[in-house]
Amino acid sequence: MILNNREKVKAPALSSSTVSGVVEEKRPLLPLGAMVVASLLGAAKTAVAEEEKTLAPVTVTATAEARDGLRATQTRVGRVLQDPHDVPQSVVTVTRSLMDEQDVNTLREALRNVPGLTFNAAEGGRSGDNMMLRGFYTFGDIYLDGVRDTAQYNRETFNIEQVDVLRGAAAMLFGRGQAGGVINQVSKTPMLYGINRAGVGVGSDGYAAFNADLNQRVGETSAIRVNMMAREEDSTRSNPVAGTTPNIQRAGFAPSVAFGLGTDHELTLSYYYLMTSDRPDYGVPFATNRRPNESYAKSGAYWGVNGNFDDSDTNIGTLNYVYKIAPDTQWRTVLRAANYKRSYWAVAPQGGAPTQYSLASQAKTRETDVDNIALQSDINTTFNTFGMKNEFLAGFEYLYEDSQRWSLRNLGTATRPMYRSGEFTGPPNTYRGNSYAIFAQDTVEFVKNWKFLVGVRRDEIRADYVSITGANNARSAFSGDFGEWSYRTGLSWQPDAAQHYYLSWSDTFSPTADLYQLSGSAYPPERGEVAELGAKWLLLDGDLALRTALFTAEKTWERSTDLDSPQYAILTKKRRTNGVEVEVAGRITDKWEAFGGVAFMSAEILEVAPNANRNNIGQTPRNTPQQTANLWTTYKLFDGWKIGGGFESKSERYGYNPAAGGTAAFNPNIAPGYVRWDAMVAYEQPKYKIQLNIQNVFDKLYYDAIYDNGGFVYVGQPQRFILSAEYKF
Repeated sequence: MILNNREKVKAPALSSSTVSGVVEEKRPLLPLGAMVVASLLGAAKTAVAEEEKTLAPVTVTATAEARDGLRATQTRVGRVLQDPHDVPQSVVTVTRSLMDEQDVNTLREALRNVPGLTFNAAEGGRSGDNMMLRGFYTFGDIYLDGVRDTAQYNRETFNIEQVDVLRGAAAMLFGRGQAGGVINQVSKTPMLYGINRAGVGVGSDGYAAFNADLNQRVGETSAIRVNMMAREEDSTRSNPVAGTTPNIQRAGFAPSVAFGLGTDHELTLSYYYLMTSDRPDYGVPFATNRRPNESYAKSGAYWGVNGNFDDSDTNIGTLNYVYKIAPDTQWRTVLRAANYKRSYWAVAPQGGAPTQYSLASQAKTRETDVDNIALQSDINTTFNTFGMKNEFLAGFEYLYEDSQRWSLRNLGTATRPMYRSGEFTGPPNTYRGNSYAIFAQDTVEFVKNWKFLVGVRRDEIRADYVSITGANNARSAFSGDFGEWSYRTGLSWQPDAAQHYYLSWSDTFSPTADLYQLSGSAYPPERGEVAELGAKWLLLDGDLALRTALFTAEKTWERSTDLDSPQYAILTKKRRTNGVEVEVAGRITDKWEAFGGVAFMSAEILEVAPNANRNNIGQTPRNTPQQTANLWTTYKLFDGWKIGGGFESKSERYGYNPAAGGTAAFNPNIAPGYVRWDAMVAYEQPKYKIQLNIQNVFDKLYYDAIYDNGGFVYVGQPQRFILSAEYKF
């Protein structure tokens, strides 16, 4: 049922992450609340007149936590707070409810719910969270509360309220980036109503987890919130000779305090700390038939040795100030300082079967130390000119990046290597960059229900890079100044609150200096353009969102992601992805919810890089499946019982380096397609919840991620049971 008038659409659920625990004026609770308060005041006045007594003041507070279900009702991925339904671009949001139902711990697992997204792995290059969206890299397009979060590390979700994915080019809003889109993590923030949760989880393969989410009101307009977690996991995979297994050990702590909630001046101070101490898994090699070596995969063979490590410390401090100048005008300023340290030693499965000791030639080592300082300030307002409504946004950004990268020194021998953090082969490669940007955007309702959006941005980047190479630690330096214009435009037609049809165009760029990779300095910057035709509907009185988009994305001078392979600086000179996406999210009945989607992509390399193999022309780029799909659905039974389940699927993907020279025929490694099923059953009461999750119900052998060099593939999660309990107080 499509609605025909704006009045029938239900008011969106109150979001704990966006409204600071204060019920907005338009909510249906307020008229009732006002009547109650008025009645109380009237009764108090009568009592005072009759008995000449003064009653103590009555304070009305909200005590119940209200969350979005599987359909998000608010996002700031377009830099202003709005309903995703109103954004003239494809947006998918993974809500907190969805993550809780699936017992998701990592950003990576949360993003399995996004159609058109695939995973890379690259312990020898771009390590940490490394995804592709619509077939394009996103390693530089991950954000935390709208601020660039470029360091390569494995992100957790314990302090995340939702994850917004804005598909398509977004340079006008966020600056340099790729054509696939932007991934924005939305942090939990203090609220004026109290929520306190603590939970534990145990599971197969040594899974054990603890988490807590504590919120306390400390004044009329102030609150404190603390989120924390600790988790460890073992694996079914092991080194058959040494007995070593890959594992995960992580802990996080995220306190925040907010002042002025619900007033014209809101100030939030937050700190985020994440520690990881993992033993990394490089996966399995491809066999001579260009498929993953299934015998190794089925046996659970693991090439890592006891000394392998992947250690990181992430420290992020943020100040967020919001000044509500007028009901329709808001000024927001964010200041952030962050430090990311990471050191690892991984063993690649080269040279046959696993052994007790690795070879020095198999070692993939890296240590990085990154400091970032970011300042953002923007203003958004609404006004009328010549009888037309304008929604105006303008602001500026500054970003300072200081990165150091070392290779670790072998303290052992060629046949029994040993590496430690802080033991380097020589001076580090260094990168320092200063980025400045200004932007402005206006959305004009030029005819009733018709809106035209236009935005422009200017970025200026100064980059200094020093590279150390060779046995003699030869030093080469490069400095560059880059300036780029970015644009965004769109046409929207919203005949009523339940329907939105749009046509949008946006572009993007990545300079040579992006993410400290300057090996392609002889070539122009990456450029991308994306055109999208889409439709969004709110069905069932606004409870269910249905979205579809038809897009074409083109990219030129595509760079490599592998820092260790400067000879492959340029992957393609020109490539294109055409596709269609269909998604649904929300409540079908009072008891039945669903979240799912499907994406079909047709990607092609149109031109190859200079001196590259021309046989790659006309071929599909790496890790870009023709089809991806996902579904998660839950049903409330009786007396607090809920069941749920769903699947994630991908068609086959190529694993290869398209920049390889020569004239060899196109014969890439292939990761086969797969379908993974998950299930859940939960029993929830007001004070507690018990939940059982089964990941990979049918114990399907599948391959999750492809390494950038195309020679290895990561084995997906085998069947796992997780039993968790949560107490609310």
